[in-house]
Amino acid sequence: MSGNGRQAERRGVGGLAEGIGFFLKGVGWVARKPRWWLFGLIPALIALVLYAVALIWLGTHATDVAAWVTPFADDWGWHDAFRTLVGIMIFVVGLGLAVFTFTAVTLAIGDPFYEKLSEKVEEDLGGLPDGPDVPFWRSLFRSIRDSVITLLYVLMFTLPLFVLGFVPVIGQTVVPVLGAIVSGFFLTVELTALAMERRGIPRRERLTLLRSNMAVSLGFGIPIFLLFLVPLVAVIVMPGAVAGAAMLVRLRLAHPQRA
Repeated sequence: MSGNGRQAERRGVGGLAEGIGFFLKGVGWVARKPRWWLFGLIPALIALVLYAVALIWLGTHATDVAAWVTPFADDWGWHDAFRTLVGIMIFVVGLGLAVFTFTAVTLAIGDPFYEKLSEKVEEDLGGLPDGPDVPFWRSLFRSIRDSVITLLYVLMFTLPLFVLGFVPVIGQTVVPVLGAIVSGFFLTVELTALAMERRGIPRRERLTLLRSNMAVSLGFGIPIFLLFLVPLVAVIVMPGAVAGAAMLVRLRLAHPQRA
């Protein structure tokens, strides 16, 4: 097969399969090293507890929040039914935000944990790459900043999709597919950040690199996103996703001179 053929394959179904393969390799790596899998569970468990508490509070106070945001409905004869509907919508929005922000928050909480896990993966693959020696506090600040920027990008795309979700037919067919594509891509952005930062690749260049390998990026991120829709599964899968992202960057995405 010619070089052009191989490149075309990577950009099509072959690229999607390659991305899925890196995720499965990451899961396999942590399955063979249960100590590192347990180590990687800690941040996700912390995030899960925080989100559970927040969602329980929102679920039990949704009607009160609805009353606070709809003071104009005080004199309506059907204000109770209206506010119940608004409360349900508020909880659904909160649940959606929890799903879309879980990874970013977990990565921010677990930066030192996932940094060690990602480094261990690369050591097993032949050693850490040469990169800038960045102090921990600066790396943590940059990680939080990049996560916030990525989250803003996600919201910029997902909020219009949320509104389109109420459109008959389109909201039940096209919108979920587009949502999975957008969320899967930005999930790959988040998960590969550690390994790319280790190589000194700035955020804009990381986005360009992932866009130029879109099929692989989506093949890696979409299955993880679908699994992350189930909170408990997200906790279990996160260490494997981090390990797979390190492999994806090292073996497929990073420039040769940075590998």
